Amino acid sequence: MEKIKEASTVLLHTYSIHQVSPPTPSKLASLRAEADAAILRAEQAEAKNKVLEQALLERDQDIKSKDHRLDVLEGKFEESSGKLKDTTEKLRRADVDAEHTERQSKRYEQERDQWEKKYEEAEARYRKAQAELQDLIANMDSL
Repeated sequence: MEKIKEASTVLLHTYSIHQVSPPTPSKLASLRAEADAAILRAEQAEAKNKVLEQALLERDQDIKSKDHRLDVLEGKFEESSGKLKDTTEKLRRADVDAEHTERQSKRYEQERDQWEKKYEEAEARYRKAQAELQDLIANMDSL
């Protein structure tokens, strides 16, 4: 209501400055109605503006929250990625070690097979020499 009085005072002052005849009561009522409508629109616009500002503030806070969450998740991802790289490297090393051990095992098995073959050959020569010795002893005893 105070705004209406101010508007009326401003209008009357404006009319007196420009030396225009004061408005008629119907014109004044019309102007008051326009002023009331303008004030109502302004109040509605201010209310809408407050609602929109609040929504904007909430969205800004939501964005900040999601940015923080994203940063945390990126950190966890990089940490996990680093652990996966370490795990992959350890697995690769274990794989290489296993292959090396397998090659050594095969080489030792081959050496064992060679020694068994040499042993069998030496044992065969020993038995042959033993048999020859027994024959020689038997021949000497018969003389």
